[in-house]
Amino acid sequence: MSESKKRIALVIGSGAIKCAASIGMYQVLAEENIEVDLVVGCSGGAIYGVGIAAGMEVDEIKALSDSTWTKDLMQDYLVNLKASKDGTLKFDERSGLVNDSYLNENLRSICGERLFSDLNTPLIVVATDMMNGEPVQFSKGDLFNSVRASLAIPMIFPPWEIDGQLLVDGAASNPLPIDVAIQHGADIVLAMGFTIDYRNRFRSITAVQEHMTSMYMNNILKNSYAFNNLAHHSEIFPIMPEFDSVISMFDIHKLPHIVERGREATLEQLPHIRRLLG
Repeated sequence: MSESKKRIALVIGSGAIKCAASIGMYQVLAEENIEVDLVVGCSGGAIYGVGIAAGMEVDEIKALSDSTWTKDLMQDYLVNLKASKDGTLKFDERSGLVNDSYLNENLRSICGERLFSDLNTPLIVVATDMMNGEPVQFSKGDLFNSVRASLAIPMIFPPWEIDGQLLVDGAASNPLPIDVAIQHGADIVLAMGFTIDYRNRFRSITAVQEHMTSMYMNNILKNSYAFNNLAHHSEIFPIMPEFDSVISMFDIHKLPHIVERGREATLEQLPHIRRLLG
């Protein structure tokens, strides 16, 4: 009796514009005729997860980057940051420093009226319950609400409510949700993750806070990968693109470099993936 087909999951972790490296991975898999059975997306990775699961062309997914990572995304940030420091802006659990109207409009143009069930490949989007810190998975219903919740960077974008549950960025609980793919029966997990760049200058308390947050997030990412790699029997391939310089959220001019690094990181793992697929 022939061995049953191995289920392949593609996991795209948090990383803002760095998540565009998944376009390079997508290109390699298409060239190799490797079909993916499940896509898991977190934070910025959720946007590219939608594109891949919907079967968009590469140029279409690149266009998602052009429309998403612009300075319009951070409307009113500096004004609100100043107001939060002098006390004129009162913060609560539903607040954010950014006016999210541009983000919402852009996500609606990406997701449209699509439901998860409309996608070519099953997709799971990961967010975080703001009140208890637990990861939350979405695989049914409309895409917009789930992706918007997964992108709600704490203190930056306002949290997003779904069915009475207040949700924030999936990266707050699970920046590289390998375990979600394994829970859903993946035998092979192609896990693309990204570390956050560290600062080398500190000119404000905000800069120090951002640097410390980067340390926390990077350690969560590394420890999560190490645990899943040791604790589960699924084959996990870490696809971690490395970049020549710091990549900021709005470095859209570096998109070709980001995509190419994603492609190179995937090609490094390709011989091992081919071996497993027989």
